[in-house]
Amino acid sequence: MSINPTQLAIIGGGPAGLRAAEVAAMAGLRVTLFDAKRSVGRKFLVAGKGGLNLTHSEAFERFVSRYTGPEQPSGIWNALLADFDSAALRKWAAELGVGTFQATSGRVYPKALKAAPLLRRWIARLKSLGVRFEMNHRWTGLTPGTPHRLDFENGASIEADAVIFALGGGSWPQTGSDGGWMQAFKDLGIACHPLVAANCGWEHPWPTEVLKIAEGQPLKNINVSAGEDTATGELLVTRYGLEGGTIYQLGAALRAMDAPAIAIDFKPTFTHAQLVAKMQSVRRNHLDEAKTRWRLGDAAHAILARSSWQDTDSLASEVKHCVIPLDRPRPIAEAISSAGGVCWSELDETLMFTRFPGIYVAGEMIDWEAPTGGYLIQGCFATGTRAGRSATAWLSHA
Repeated sequence: MSINPTQLAIIGGGPAGLRAAEVAAMAGLRVTLFDAKRSVGRKFLVAGKGGLNLTHSEAFERFVSRYTGPEQPSGIWNALLADFDSAALRKWAAELGVGTFQATSGRVYPKALKAAPLLRRWIARLKSLGVRFEMNHRWTGLTPGTPHRLDFENGASIEADAVIFALGGGSWPQTGSDGGWMQAFKDLGIACHPLVAANCGWEHPWPTEVLKIAEGQPLKNINVSAGEDTATGELLVTRYGLEGGTIYQLGAALRAMDAPAIAIDFKPTFTHAQLVAKMQSVRRNHLDEAKTRWRLGDAAHAILARSSWQDTDSLASEVKHCVIPLDRPRPIAEAISSAGGVCWSELDETLMFTRFPGIYVAGEMIDWEAPTGGYLIQGCFATGTRAGRSATAWLSHA
């Protein structure tokens, strides 16, 4: 079964693919978007359950530093985000009639705290621009050429002058982001790093006594370190170990360790000496007294109670540097995002494959990662924008 040829085929209907389609269609290209599922934007909707954190308001220099990955070209994220930054994303939402607001954390959300209204308006705009949607088309093969041939699991095939792949990483596979494209890319000789869980919890075997008190409880206002890297914020004690923003930020550092472990500073605003001074009159029941005088939460108290404390000095040292060894990250299917994917060495600055002219990649398929906080969606929009513009420019000169 052959589908009518198209100027630009986009494979994948997540934020990166939808944005690439929008950019190209606004430039006048005939665009066909394919997705394996019955509808597009499924991961976008899952993110909406948390209010849909679209982007972050922090300064550009700090924003850019959030994006990491092996062998990233120098300055690549400066350029990508300069093309489509957080202000541009908020303006884009406003043009769709969706207002946004900045939370005290700096995170930016739709005022309705929902993804569905924004997605509906986005799809309506794409259809008005002439974008053709082909659902239930799971991509299976590519034959590069002039034009390129794309094959799908349902037996369909199409010829396209240019192609943008935006199939996502390996997290939340129920949304279609299952990493199934990796083998096909390797068969084409494209270098890819294995997909691994990022922005995920890590496992630690808590004693039953700790879980009775601490399970489901937060550790607030802490510093968490892994090697040379430190993150500030919160953790959540879970039955399997630890979850939360600070450990998400340290994922890359933890994966690089032979024996992954974090060190928690439960009282980062106090020095060791200041903590000791608050306990000068204490001669017994050191931990119980510390809970009151140092204002330790229930979860922190339970973790510290794994040992007995006979003096203030050693307890203060533990509060400032409590080491928690970790067994492994949670499975990639549970992760918010993934690391790994297409190596940057395969791409030029336009996100085109150097060996396959006219074929591009965007979003989490590329080997980059960023913490939660709006950086992931912003990264997908930025790479989708670059790929859409690049494909448009390439076709105009082809």
